[in-house]
Amino acid sequence: MKVLFLKYKSVIRFLVLFLGTYVVLSILYNGYLHFGKSDTYYPDPITHLVANQTSVLTSAFGYKAEIIPHQNEASMKLLINDKYLARIVEGCNALSVMVLFIAFIVAFYQKIKPTLSYILVGSVLIYSANLFRIVLLSIALYKYPQYENILHGVIFPAIIYGMVFLLWILWIRKIPTKQLSDAQVYER
Repeated sequence: MKVLFLKYKSVIRFLVLFLGTYVVLSILYNGYLHFGKSDTYYPDPITHLVANQTSVLTSAFGYKAEIIPHQNEASMKLLINDKYLARIVEGCNALSVMVLFIAFIVAFYQKIKPTLSYILVGSVLIYSANLFRIVLLSIALYKYPQYENILHGVIFPAIIYGMVFLLWILWIRKIPTKQLSDAQVYER
């Protein structure tokens, strides 16, 4: 057993760091959702912020955008030119995507400063890309409602997850070649 552990040490390290970070951040995020409810910022502060910023950015593109609390569920309604187009729910705030991103970066931990810097920059990029994704999706739904399924179900998720994947690739490419070759598992 010890031989197997030593042979696959780098794989086990990756899995423990990735899963450990993912579980801890997911628990914290669920705690935030449970205890972060607010009468002022419905349905939660970050989703409310995303909804407000979506409205401002959509208006900057020349549309009359408005958000209002949904009366039947924990979400914000997005209206463009007085037409109800979409709801902004907790899943639209990109925090769960950031949790996945951070867990992967921590699993390939290097030094504290570059790792934390990359997590911060990557999270800001993911948040910003997500915001523009929602704005573009809303405008596309306004102009092309017949393509709702492909826009919401395929194209726009591909944008956010594609960006996360590219950020992961960039992070791995920053790892020194020696560290990568030490992490590879060879048959003995």
